[in-house]
Amino acid sequence: MSSKQLYFAMLAIIGLLVIGLLGGAYASNKILLAESNHLVGSRLQAAVLDQEQEQLATAKQEIKKYQDLATIADSVVPQDKDQAQTLQQIVNIANANGITLSSIKFPSSSLGNTGTSTSKQALLSQLVPVKGISGVYDLQITVQSDSNHPVSFSSFINFLSSLEHNRRTALVNSIALQPNSKDRSTLSFTLGLDEYIKP
Repeated sequence: MSSKQLYFAMLAIIGLLVIGLLGGAYASNKILLAESNHLVGSRLQAAVLDQEQEQLATAKQEIKKYQDLATIADSVVPQDKDQAQTLQQIVNIANANGITLSSIKFPSSSLGNTGTSTSKQALLSQLVPVKGISGVYDLQITVQSDSNHPVSFSSFINFLSSLEHNRRTALVNSIALQPNSKDRSTLSFTLGLDEYIKP
């Protein structure tokens, strides 16, 4: 082999080595890039899982924290719309405060309008769903005093206070007062009450 041939053979080998080196560097770079992306994705996924785990722990703490509140709410909010019991409690509160009532009205019932009624329809008849509180309903009650037996303002205030501390009539939503024309120190009234029920 002549020196010229040897020179070209060496050039060819060096060229192949350079091409191989460049190809190897390119392939290595691609592998490193893929591994880097995989590592970043894994770290991101781990961070998301850590955050979800923290949120779950916080949610469990809040459930534990508010469990007592839910138990209290279940015991405070009536589970039935026992109108006879509500009526009796309002009458007892009125009697305790020396107030004579002329009427206690409940909303008209939708039972019997369709010919058949299920127990669920019977349970929810006359009730209005409370906005923003799932599963809680409102039974609206109108209470009117006897205008022939007007009451003092202090008796009326005591009656209101007793109603608001009662489990079945916890919210007075409207008040209409009518002063007595013969004695301005007495009055008659009409009240709108809300009874909250969680059947």
